[in-house]
This record gives sequence, structure tokens and C-alpha cells, in this order.
Amino acid sequence: MLHEIAEATKGFLDLLDDGQRAAVVGSMADDLRTRWAYTPGPRPGVEYGDLTRDQRKAVHRLLSCVLSPHAYAQTTAIMALEDVLDDREGGTRDRHQGDYWTVLLGEPGDEPWGWRVEGHHLSVSVVVADGRVSATPFFLGAHPARTTYRGRTVLQPLRLEEELARELLDRMGRTARGLAVVADTPPPDLKTGNARRVGDLEPVGVTPAQLDRASRGLLVGLVRYYLDRLTSDLADEEFDALDLDRLHFSWEGSDKRGAGHYYRIQGPDLLIEYDNTDNDANHAHSVWRRRSGDFGEDLLAAHRASVRHP
Repeated sequence: MLHEIAEATKGFLDLLDDGQRAAVVGSMADDLRTRWAYTPGPRPGVEYGDLTRDQRKAVHRLLSCVLSPHAYAQTTAIMALEDVLDDREGGTRDRHQGDYWTVLLGEPGDEPWGWRVEGHHLSVSVVVADGRVSATPFFLGAHPARTTYRGRTVLQPLRLEEELARELLDRMGRTARGLAVVADTPPPDLKTGNARRVGDLEPVGVTPAQLDRASRGLLVGLVRYYLDRLTSDLADEEFDALDLDRLHFSWEGSDKRGAGHYYRIQGPDLLIEYDNTDNDANHAHSVWRRRSGDFGEDLLAAHRASVRHP
């Protein structure tokens, strides 16, 4: 896996001219690594829409060698939705599916190194250090969240992010549901937004010990679904590191379809947030984060320690 990521990155670099290379290669040492966003607007690096066909395909290769097939499909759909949103807005904000940027943090052969592909409703950050890979924060959003034909769904990139959580809420008993639903009104966005650190967000809601066996399985399955945005070997490593007994699941807002809602799953080193509140609850955001490991912080700390104490 590590070899594949490195080769995809080298392949992308080899296709760039000198000006593009100068724009795309940043440093792991500056604040670029932790400066992220999921709102529209220019980013450091090279813009997808300015690249040649082969260069664009190389960006997709970067993504596909880290993402699972379903997450890669979600990602490409989210990028394409920029043109749909632009059409709905009458072109007033000049959106386009080319408005995504790729930036490198060092190069393969450096130690450590990484890259980010980012734009509206997409942020995938990868850090490589000492043979290990980190890929959080991992943000996916969609606007419109759901496109329909006569009431039936045609396209909904984050469908399972919503449906698996609804299934969990519906299946848990009345007592557990009373613990899980912590507010009648959802927040307007993810509570952590694009903060560089998760911070001290208090765990609330229902715990696995307060759920029946079937509901516990649904909670673990929902967590696993988020981790499975990555390829299987990366997802397995992340899953094995979790303390599943210390999870909290909370829901805010309405449980009625089409109404604004938010949920959060929290563990000692895990944060998953999902909201769909804006634009008449047709604008979804979702993120998977790690308190100690976002932007490869844990890998970088271990690397620095190994350098100091060979």
C-alpha cells in the first residue's frame, strides 16, 4: 500500500512542468499541513481544472490508491455536484468541478511527506511517516444532498451516512433513544467546523453498555463504515486501535426525513460528525477525525522521537 501511494505521488509529480511543481510542493514543517477547509475558494497547490487530462487522471490515482471503491465513487460524485449546484444557483457563484486543489507536503523519499486534495465539500489529507499512513481529517459533503425524480432518489452521495444512523436510532429501545437524543434543534453545521484540533468536545448520548446487542452492532457498523472510506488495510489498522466500549452516540434535531438533523459518535480518539440542516435539510456534511492523529500528528510525534533517540 505504501509503495502504491508513493508511486502514485511520483507519477503525478513527473507529469508537472516546473511552474506547476513549484506551486504544488509545500513543506510538512509549515502550517499548511493543518490549514484545511471544506468551504468554496482557492487553496494552495495546483487547480484540478487547470491540469491536462493525464494530470487530472494522476490526481484521481492519488485518491483511488488511498480510498475504498465506494468512497472514491462518493468523492467523484461530490466533485461533479459543483456543476449541478452552479446550475441551481444560475451561475452566480461560478462553481465548477475543476475547483479542487492538490498540494504536496514534501515528496516521496523525504521523511515524512504527504499530500492533500481539497475543495468545496472535499478534504482528504494523507501523511506518510516511518511506513505508516494517516488520513484524517476526512471530510465529505454534498449539496444538493439528495436529487430526486418524483419523490424518488436519483443521486445521494452520503446516503448511507444518513441511513445507517437512522437505522441505529430507530432500532434502539425507548430508554436508549431518550439518552441518544440530546437536543431538539440541530446545530447549523459541524460543531468542530474546520478547527485544526478537535478540542474538548464533551461526549454525550448513549453508550454501547446502554444498548442491546443488535443496536451495539449497528453502532459499530456505522463507525466501521466511516473508517472504510479508506482501503481495507488502512481501515483495519484504524479500527483495531479503537476502544469500542467507550463510544458515545448522540442525535440532535428531528428524526423525520427531510428535516434538519445532526449526529455525533465520539470515543477517546475518535470523532465522527454528520449534519444535514442547511438549504431545507438538503446540504450534508460529514467528517471523521482523530483527536491525537489528525494531520498525522501521532505519526509525526513518533517520527521525531525516533530521530532523537535512534
